[in-house]
Amino acid sequence: MGMRWRLRRFFYTLLVLAVIVLVAFLMLRSRYREIVTELAETQVKNATSDLTNDAIARQIANGNIQYDRIVYFEKNLDGRITALKTNMSEINHLKTDILNIINDEILALDTADIGIPLGSLFLPEFFSGKGPAIPVHILSIRNSDATFESNFSQAGINQTLHQLNMIVSVDVSVLVMGETDSFTIHSEVVVAETVIIGDVPSTYLQTGGYYGSQREN
Repeated sequence: MGMRWRLRRFFYTLLVLAVIVLVAFLMLRSRYREIVTELAETQVKNATSDLTNDAIARQIANGNIQYDRIVYFEKNLDGRITALKTNMSEINHLKTDILNIINDEILALDTADIGIPLGSLFLPEFFSGKGPAIPVHILSIRNSDATFESNFSQAGINQTLHQLNMIVSVDVSVLVMGETDSFTIHSEVVVAETVIIGDVPSTYLQTGGYYGSQREN
């Protein structure tokens, strides 16, 4: 009789604890859902940016990204640069390779990489990045794309720094606190750069028209 009573008490205690945990979870999700979603988006964005940089670095280390294979100059008889043109075949090949790498690695992310530490949710001024993590799971990548942009800035007397940037956009669906959220991640990295001596043409051209944009500091 005593044993049966203790078992009932034990299961009753477990039931009460389960109800308390469930209610706490529902209250937490209701009250902090927007904040948790923003934190999850930030975690995935930071991870995607790191993955993109790592993918570019590996391609450079393997010799797959070289400025003179992507961009070439046209000069006049005086040796002055009249146009900068892109090798679109090389650009498209680079785009495909990088996106394939990024997509695979984003899908492989787990809570250890993108989980939200409880300290970042409660009293982030003191405990940001600390404590157990709220699980965040990547469900799918609905779309991914990349564009390239040319940037120019002064590097010295009669010198111009030309950078070719890759802007990656990834549509991601994640599962966090039992709910699915979708958002678009944008990440920008420099894939190639060089210093040009002399005048730079006012447009950056590819076959078929203008490409990218010019920025001045």
